[in-house]
Amino acid sequence: MTTEEQARRVFGERAAFYTTSAVHADPQVLARVVALAAPQPDWLSLDIATGTGHTAFALAAHVRAVVGTDLTPEMLREAETLRAAKGIANVAFTLADVHDLPFPAGTFHLITCRRAAHHFSRMGLALGEMRRVLRAGGRLVIDDRSVPEDDFVDACMNELDRYHDESHVREYRPSAWRKMLQGVGFAVESVESYTKHRPLTAFTEKASPENVPQIHAAIARLTPAQREALNLREENGEPYLNHWYVTLAATIAKA
Repeated sequence: MTTEEQARRVFGERAAFYTTSAVHADPQVLARVVALAAPQPDWLSLDIATGTGHTAFALAAHVRAVVGTDLTPEMLREAETLRAAKGIANVAFTLADVHDLPFPAGTFHLITCRRAAHHFSRMGLALGEMRRVLRAGGRLVIDDRSVPEDDFVDACMNELDRYHDESHVREYRPSAWRKMLQGVGFAVESVESYTKHRPLTAFTEKASPENVPQIHAAIARLTPAQREALNLREENGEPYLNHWYVTLAATIAKA
């Protein structure tokens, strides 16, 4: 399978989970995304890889309209059900691949992308498409899983995420994000890193049966120094470790 086919399979199976996922509906993180977006009432906004629409719904009260795109039909069906339940009228959803967005150049004032970019198989192309459909003076806000500027943690967290989800491509360091965004013409305004201490079950839950032992084996072979680097500790009899995230805001200069 291609990465995109893997993503459709994985997220098609898990779609209902994301509707009620506390991580993806986290009001604190959503509020920060909205704040960095600095939305205006007349703006048209695009939420890429919208999943079940949590970010699109958070923005809806602040802009004229939001279009949410996703690669997975099951996710969009969940999003539409949730939109109807919330009674939100200015959000619409459409099936689309970030690497080939079906919109004319300069369509949107704002683009958001939350907890999805680590699945993009061709990041340069994806960011180029975001740049293309964003108008001059427009804003981009990305919130995603990340890794610190540490070779071991980088390699280990990406390994664990590939076992958890076979459509995972890569989570990037903040420095890499800055370089990639600047490389396609964005001016980076802010890079905010944060961590959450989460149970090991965040990796093992919903992983394929053959990959769960691989996750446990990767943890078992860690040295004391490596366990410390991951902040791996027992809490209530359960192993917890750090998960790293980054939120970025960038703009395109007005002509």
